[in-house]
Amino acid sequence: MRAFYHPDQALHAPRQFMRYGVLTDPTDLPVRTERLLGALQQLGVEIETPSDYGREPALAVHPAHYLDYLDSAYPRWLELPNHGPEVLPNTFPYWNGDPAKDARPPCPTDQLLAQTGYYLGDLAVPISEFTYRSALRSTHTSTAAAEAVIAGEAPTYALCRPSGHHCRADRATGFCYMNNAAIAAQRLRSSFGKVAILDIDAHHGDGTQEIFYRRNDVMTVSVHVDTDHYNPFFTGRPHERGHGAGEGYNLNIPLAPGSGDEAFLAAVRDGAKAVTDFGAEVVVVALGYDTHAEDPLSMVKVTTEAFRQAGEIIGSMDVPKVIVQEGGYQISVIGDCLFGFLDACREPR
Repeated sequence: MRAFYHPDQALHAPRQFMRYGVLTDPTDLPVRTERLLGALQQLGVEIETPSDYGREPALAVHPAHYLDYLDSAYPRWLELPNHGPEVLPNTFPYWNGDPAKDARPPCPTDQLLAQTGYYLGDLAVPISEFTYRSALRSTHTSTAAAEAVIAGEAPTYALCRPSGHHCRADRATGFCYMNNAAIAAQRLRSSFGKVAILDIDAHHGDGTQEIFYRRNDVMTVSVHVDTDHYNPFFTGRPHERGHGAGEGYNLNIPLAPGSGDEAFLAAVRDGAKAVTDFGAEVVVVALGYDTHAEDPLSMVKVTTEAFRQAGEIIGSMDVPKVIVQEGGYQISVIGDCLFGFLDACREPR
């Protein structure tokens, strides 16, 4: 197994996070990567620094005007009078969620506060000095993992931080600034006819769903807590099956609040079966641990052992795999979750 991570990904260090109407301490801290790197070392997996791919992989998924905003927002923020410590929106434009569109046109004004409301979808994506660099490096990590699979090596692991699966083509939300799993999938399409993304993070992969919603060459499957009760609330339901040519190529498998290992693993099996039935030639696994019973954002009761069993299920799929890191915020358990998943995935029983 090959694994990739760039130290610049730890530079992004948010200072605030809005939860239940209170600006509180963030949960996506750089220390998360230390625990995951430790798990890789325990597995005896060498950690490789990805090449600098520039913007090219990200531009395959995200429009240039969106990346330009992320790159320029913080220095422009510092020019504002009475600015806070990080870039955050105070206005959100209406968007009608039209599934017939890839992305919106550029923001109709170059005024920073307007652009911030246009490109940032919530108060969980503050931008500070190193956010753009960390997010771009995260895309390099997922790209390197995809390139290794293209070269015939699998499975591979991309230790991506910041995470990506909530990021739409042109909007950051939920700790996510660029969509690493989508970028990996798009890269894989250069060599594979059918690509699938199997997302087992606690939250619906709403950004990934939207990016591929009209396509039949990339199937998206998301196992997540029922969004009637859980963020991102507005997507993630079983009736969302795709649009146009993509009809039937998006699958959402919601978990009831309070679910435990049995329901979680049954959903992972259903997701793996859907990927197999699709005829995927390669799968991107969007791996999060925020379903864990001890996670501060969890509404379900999944145990550490269940991640090993999920690794066995996914590892038994007879296709190459790119595993892309998403969420998981309980520092004391995430290393063990990764260790169990990768150990089982690379050598399934």
